[in-house]
Amino acid sequence: MAKKQLKKPEYYTQREWNRIVKREKAQARAARNLLILAILMLLIAAVLIYVVWFYVLRSHDSGLRMPYNMDSSVFGIHTQGERMVRAVPFADGLCVTETDVDADAIFISAAEAALFDVSSEEVIYAKNIFEHRSPASLTKIMTALVALKYANMDDMVTVDEAIYDIESESSVCELHVGDRLTLRQLLYGLLIASGNDAAQMIAKYVGSGSIDRFVGMMNQTALEIGATHTHFSNAHGLTASDHYTCAYDVYLMLNAAMKYDLFMDIIQRQNYYAEYTDASGDPYAMTWETTDHYLTGEASKPSNVIIYGGKTGTTEDAGACLALVSKDLYGNPFISVILHSDSKETLYPEMNQVLSLVPSSG
Repeated sequence: MAKKQLKKPEYYTQREWNRIVKREKAQARAARNLLILAILMLLIAAVLIYVVWFYVLRSHDSGLRMPYNMDSSVFGIHTQGERMVRAVPFADGLCVTETDVDADAIFISAAEAALFDVSSEEVIYAKNIFEHRSPASLTKIMTALVALKYANMDDMVTVDEAIYDIESESSVCELHVGDRLTLRQLLYGLLIASGNDAAQMIAKYVGSGSIDRFVGMMNQTALEIGATHTHFSNAHGLTASDHYTCAYDVYLMLNAAMKYDLFMDIIQRQNYYAEYTDASGDPYAMTWETTDHYLTGEASKPSNVIIYGGKTGTTEDAGACLALVSKDLYGNPFISVILHSDSKETLYPEMNQVLSLVPSSG
């Protein structure tokens, strides 16, 4: 069908009429182009809204929900019924054993002890490494692991009354209500000074205001890394019912935490100078000293190893405990664990016996 042509009125000359028709066609074309542009912009806006929802808002919500869901199958963890929890068997990248290994190689009084060659994935020595024991402050390895996994280390934390919900005379960083410091600084206090007050604040902050929620995250993470002989009731390690681990699970926790550069930086430090603000906003500073006698020089080491660092733990129920990262003279890493040595005085000589089993050749 041919386009309908406008009829020229008699009072217009042909030249005037041609100019009018040309102008109206241009206006019609501009209006049509504007309509097309508006439709394209609406389509682009719809696509952008969908992309933001799908890749930012939706995925962010999913990432927050999954770590706390104890009933879902994630990270190779499956639940079958209320008390039937198991980890999918795995061995890649891990030292694995089902029994004691060369248990007669040394004679120590500690209830559990082990030495793991991280590079060759070999269990060099193992004594009773699956028996349930109170972990004392070795618990804080998992506390640090969960914080590193789920939180921003530069977040500011305001200390509250949760720091008082611990046993009196237990190890602390001497935090006060109203102090403001970063989560990173709290992690240094947690692992160097073994501060139970730091553990409380880390747990409450990372647990979105709930220490119980954080402890649930600890137990979930334990299952994810295969630590099936472990259950936590708190974030600091003070003795509590249903709070236990074993030497092999401590190895799994330390092995997982070693993947974080910040963790490795902290455990090798003899001290840390922390600057933050108090409740009134005034500058405040503390120096936290390590509890590791290898790092302070109070304990000597075997000549065939280089001590990197680790975590100590001591309570009446747990005895003296130590999880340690060391290297042979060729730089190969080893993890050694002792649970329930009789005292701090016996702990380091017994650890030296364990470390004496580090191969002397590369």
